[in-house]
Amino acid sequence: MNSGLTFRTALLLTLPPLLWAGNAVVGRLVNDLVPPITLNFLRWALAFVFLLPLAGWVLKRDSGLWTHWKRFALLGLLGVGCYNALQYLALKTSTPLNVTLVASSVPIWMLLVGWLCFGQRVSRRQIVGALLSIAGVLLVMSRGQWALLAQVRLVPGDIYVLLATLSWAFYSWLLSQPKEPTAIRQDWAAFLMAQMVFGLGWSGLFSAGEWALGDAHISWGWPLVTALLYVAIGPAILAYRCWGIGVQRVGPAIAGFFSNLTPLFAALMSAAFLGEPPQIYHGIAFALIVGGIVVSSRR
Repeated sequence: MNSGLTFRTALLLTLPPLLWAGNAVVGRLVNDLVPPITLNFLRWALAFVFLLPLAGWVLKRDSGLWTHWKRFALLGLLGVGCYNALQYLALKTSTPLNVTLVASSVPIWMLLVGWLCFGQRVSRRQIVGALLSIAGVLLVMSRGQWALLAQVRLVPGDIYVLLATLSWAFYSWLLSQPKEPTAIRQDWAAFLMAQMVFGLGWSGLFSAGEWALGDAHISWGWPLVTALLYVAIGPAILAYRCWGIGVQRVGPAIAGFFSNLTPLFAALMSAAFLGEPPQIYHGIAFALIVGGIVVSSRR
């Protein structure tokens, strides 16, 4: 961990934002075809099937998974059960660009979580950077109208994505604290599979609640099948693989900076596929968020 940011590591950390931006756009496109929490469950169930030939051994009794079940249950809850389910919920009432912009505050939550829960020191420069980034998030949440903040009229999707971001911050810090067996840790497919085992349980439970409490339905067809294949292979397997490597190499705080690339990709994809061009306040908000991260990450 913290071995320094190389060009290869930077490329690894750039791929997840690209895939996550596509995930937000796809989630918005299919929100009338499948309930959001059910989409998250189907996504991970499909990813589980894809990984089974590569990491099926981790399900054996002597693999170490069941000995460390509490850790994997927590990782599965935060990274599989909650993070994307909350993002898909957010996309019911917010746009992909708004969701990804608010989510780009994740480095700030990385600093707060690291300070409060993992004993990491926070400098004055990091505090200034945090304030700049928070200002950017508030600008998005107010839709460019600061008076709305005084009225506390928040779109539900903004709250969901903030909860998702907090969940991801805890998840990333836990990744940087290795406690699982070496055999699982060194096998990326096994490590992700170990999280999926419990994450599927969490997401399945949440999905059952969604069907029990609401008027849920699924409209099967090639659009939904294609979307499921994308979110299972790209944002789930490939993105989690690259993010895990990046966090191990440079730490959560530096890796978190790359999440700010997601709104740029989301803006381009939203304009191309959803007819939702970015507004001026989106650009100002992104400048504030990135400026805050640059300030806070300087040594």
